[in-house]
Amino acid sequence: MNRAHHADHCWPSRIPSRLGRVTKAFFSAILLIMDEKEKREKRIKEIEATMGAPDFWADKTKSQTLIKELQELKAETVGGGKYDSGGAVVTIFSGAGGDDSEDFSAMLFSMYRKFIERRGWQLSVIHQNQNAHGGFRNLTFEIQGRDVYGILKNESGVHRLVRISPFNAQKKRHTSFSMVEVIPKLEKTSEMEIPEQELKVEFARSSGPGGQNVNKRETAVRLVHLPTGIAVHAETERSQSTNREKALIILKGKLYKVREDERQAKEKGLYISKTTSIEWGNQIRSYVLHPYKMVKDHRTGVETAQVDKVLAGELDEFIEGEQNL
Repeated sequence: MNRAHHADHCWPSRIPSRLGRVTKAFFSAILLIMDEKEKREKRIKEIEATMGAPDFWADKTKSQTLIKELQELKAETVGGGKYDSGGAVVTIFSGAGGDDSEDFSAMLFSMYRKFIERRGWQLSVIHQNQNAHGGFRNLTFEIQGRDVYGILKNESGVHRLVRISPFNAQKKRHTSFSMVEVIPKLEKTSEMEIPEQELKVEFARSSGPGGQNVNKRETAVRLVHLPTGIAVHAETERSQSTNREKALIILKGKLYKVREDERQAKEKGLYISKTTSIEWGNQIRSYVLHPYKMVKDHRTGVETAQVDKVLAGELDEFIEGEQNL
């Protein structure tokens, strides 16, 4: 009894010491987080100062490694959007210019494919509408990897090409346009609900690879979101149900992007049209092959005369410039 009484009498006196240990551990954790944040911010300033040096791009391998480190540090410091750390779905649409624009879309696909390979990401084509010359009227592909959407999301917009047309017998200079759309890849369709009455579902025979089922069964799926008119295709899987699931994920990613753009527009006091015209005046970046060579981003001012390297997937300088948009 005395022992029990002694225990009951004494236990409150232990609370301050326990609280002290918990409080000390809590503040130690806070200080550690603040210390890590300060280290990241210091390193960011060091890299940005290095990037300002005139010989920064002299060593491409070193400069690209630093840019990648800078992107990762900024993502950790500032945080990112809801889906920035995940994959992405990219669609390239050909605009004004006929065969030239469709060829330009193929050039852009090649450029992104090489950039993706250098990053160690994985690419798979979901839908393609190819012409007889190897160009694309439109093309959709998904990218799996770390921070894909966060890194590529600002590639969305109209891209412009100026060159001597390989399709013109008189070898005249031609201007072509293609639009790139980058949306997040939602891992689960349950992340956003779309009422069934808002969906129109169409089936067709697949035109792409897919084994024995191709052109024998209607495995290709086209989904239309009736309120917005947004349509998506998926045809590379063997079964109709799998293509429908993939198409639904893409559609939800597109709707997320539309809503996110509208939210950002309201915050900035801007108006964003639901559709962007794929033509002169709307381009975010120009690729000039004639009468001189230059790639210029019209939003950030980043430019280079190394057009061939850019088209070979060396986009780091432009991607870094986009991070503050």
